[in-house]
Amino acid sequence: MSAKVIIFSGAGLSASSGISTFRERDGLWEKHDINEICMAGCLEWNYDNTIEFYNKRRKDIKDKHPNAAHKMIAQFKEKFSQYIEVITQNVDDLLEKAGCQDVLHLHGFLKELRCMQCETVVTVQYEIQTKENSICKKCGAKLRPNIVFFGEHAPLYEKLYEKLQSCGLLVVIGTSGNVIDVNYLSQYADIAVLNNLEKSDAIYEECFEKIYYEDAVTASKKIEQDIINYIENGYV
Repeated sequence: MSAKVIIFSGAGLSASSGISTFRERDGLWEKHDINEICMAGCLEWNYDNTIEFYNKRRKDIKDKHPNAAHKMIAQFKEKFSQYIEVITQNVDDLLEKAGCQDVLHLHGFLKELRCMQCETVVTVQYEIQTKENSICKKCGAKLRPNIVFFGEHAPLYEKLYEKLQSCGLLVVIGTSGNVIDVNYLSQYADIAVLNNLEKSDAIYEECFEKIYYEDAVTASKKIEQDIINYIENGYV
């Protein structure tokens, strides 16, 4: 059976496009208390402020553009669609703007709202969530950002581990490893490649055959060649 290439990304993939990461100095968690706007239950007591936070994030991504790393991933997905899986922790739409199809967004998608009762998902694009568009048309309950908050169940993790069963080459781009243990993910792959801007205490270097400590944009050409070599060697 052919082994797939799985490209797994985090906030570092979009950092060069001007989207703030969470843990960097002056990142989102430096400016906001996650217990108030991104923790399970915060919608029950802090609904308006939580909605405002995600309204700002939706507005922020509207004019952002994909960088060379997004485009590299999109090109591989288009050319080798049946052999490439694109999985991201990011909630932005830059992979889609680059033309990437069938992206698995593990933690949700900013351009969607979800009913807090019947789970219906609606697409709002970059629209601001207001009182007028915050009611589910199916059941009348409140809508919320379709984002997985800390402490909530992440249903798409099941799909992640499903796809990892056929992983030959794992490419990890721009994640600290603090939310999802990429050391563990690497064990599913025959070959694992890591690209981060800098070292992370949560990631063990010995789990990866190649490591690029640099911006995702500058590393994209090297990663592109790694994927080409893997494909040309007949693994897919």
